[in-house]
Amino acid sequence: MVLISPTLVITLVVVVLPLLWAIMLAFQDARLINIRRVGIFGHYTLENFTYVMSEPGFWTSLVNTLVYTVAGTASSIVIGLVTALALRDRFRGRTLVRASILIPYVAPVVAVTFLWETMLNPQYGIVNTWLDEPIAFLTQARGEFLGIEVPVALLTVIAFEAWRYFPFAFLFILARLQALPKELDEAAVVDGATPTQRFRYVIMPQLWRIIALLSVLRFVFTFTKFDDVYLLTGGGAGTEVVSVRVYNFLTSRDDIGASAAQAIVLAIFLVVFLAVYLRFFAGGEREQG
Repeated sequence: MVLISPTLVITLVVVVLPLLWAIMLAFQDARLINIRRVGIFGHYTLENFTYVMSEPGFWTSLVNTLVYTVAGTASSIVIGLVTALALRDRFRGRTLVRASILIPYVAPVVAVTFLWETMLNPQYGIVNTWLDEPIAFLTQARGEFLGIEVPVALLTVIAFEAWRYFPFAFLFILARLQALPKELDEAAVVDGATPTQRFRYVIMPQLWRIIALLSVLRFVFTFTKFDDVYLLTGGGAGTEVVSVRVYNFLTSRDDIGASAAQAIVLAIFLVVFLAVYLRFFAGGEREQG
């Protein structure tokens, strides 16, 4: 008990107490003007939850969050998988190329968002010089592509998410690929398997667990992501996600209770997702092991 007491104290101070404080605020009428009068024995109510869920834009922001999270997670993992497979074998300069892959992930988020804003600017951005007509990628909510209406700004934010975080998936998948027994791949080649068959029947069965783990980690991280979306669009043009909405409740309306309630709703969705994953996926892997 003595050995783990420092960890318990740190967890209590850094995690448990702030969480309990946020839950307490979510059930009280807490604003900046009366924050000193809010306490443990205050007046508890569900008005904050009914307020944030009935406010215009709540369900839209939740749908945006789910689309942004699922699409961003899947895209980053797919790009990371393709990159890991491409850089698996030895070639001249492989170490340098692998190291450069990490630049989007390790670069400061303020710097890379500014770079994207400059590149995508409809007036002087380099991307729009390649197009017949300029597109306001970060301020245009809707546009047409091949006759289909698409959410331009939301897709741009998703593309940024995939580009910035695919090195995270690349590291995990590459480490697993390096640990694969070479005998399996060599045997498949001797048996005349095509590259597609080797990928489907030899490589992918060895990667499913790491991809499942990546999916959970990236889903959790992306679902609560704030800085990327806020720095790129400020939550405008149809890109408002729940985390940005929490920030707006806190700063624009000075409504601490409503922002805490919004954050609790976000946490509940995450807990439900993790419970489903642990029940149907993690448990199945333990049984197989």
